[in-house]
Amino acid sequence: MTLRADMPVLPQQRLALAGLAMGPLLALLVPEPTVRSLLPALLGYALGLWLAVRAMAGAYPHGRIGWCNLVTTLRLALVGAIAAAGIGAAPGAPGWTIFALAAVALLLDGVDGFAARRQGLSSAFGARYDMEVDAALAATLAVILLATGRAGAELLVLGFARYAFVAAAAWCPWLAAPLPESVARKTVCVLQIGVLAALTAPAFPEALARPLALTAAALLLWSFGRDIRWLAARR
Repeated sequence: MTLRADMPVLPQQRLALAGLAMGPLLALLVPEPTVRSLLPALLGYALGLWLAVRAMAGAYPHGRIGWCNLVTTLRLALVGAIAAAGIGAAPGAPGWTIFALAAVALLLDGVDGFAARRQGLSSAFGARYDMEVDAALAATLAVILLATGRAGAELLVLGFARYAFVAAAAWCPWLAAPLPESVARKTVCVLQIGVLAALTAPAFPEALARPLALTAAALLLWSFGRDIRWLAARR
């Protein structure tokens, strides 16, 4: 197909271009990057970007990409950089680079939603994109923390509860029904990622790591249990 200069550029095409432009951040933000550390992270980032572009093509109702989706894509790139830093880290506690990247990714959470509302570009796609990036960030941090022995099995809850819920929906389709907005759910999500990010700080007190992780995991299980009860009552 021949492209003409006057052909409009679709939002998903802009997202793909923006995502490709952010790819080099994975190397720029990681100290002493190597092929061993960068290649898996780049592949994961590319897969996440491809899934986002594909989902936007099928469900995004606006003609503009907006700053909201660019911020979410930047957060996805930060997740890739965290993964690369984790793969290349020396044995022991996670380094300050991982903590700094996780802190920035956490601080940007909410900026995309604010930008979407400010620009009138709120959408189910944007909300889902943000949620999946949150899940990927939590899983990446949990794996890094597990590898360094920072806490125990509760990290599996903090990192993979979302994916376990999605897997359960394959057997119980009623779990995939839409949920109402919930301040409590959003608060627990921020706390979940905040705890995981805090645990990556080398200076975090070792004696507090396990109790804090257990508390966050308990709150997360409570949040999921609350949503499951709501869905079960309406199936």
